[in-house]
Amino acid sequence: MIYFLIGCSVFIALVFLGAFIWANKTGQHDDTHTPAIRILFDDEEPKSSDEESCTTVK
Repeated sequence: MIYFLIGCSVFIALVFLGAFIWANKTGQHDDTHTPAIRILFDDEEPKSSDEESCTTVK
């Protein structure tokens, strides 16, 4: 049973290593600067609510 578990863990480790290598080759980790400063950028301004405030219920 222990040989089966060791084989499974080695297989899973190779799968994760392959996924990591694939991510690096496809450019997943190229831009490390932009995500860190994305919070500093302002969001787009929401549409003004002037149109909604013009119609009042009597």
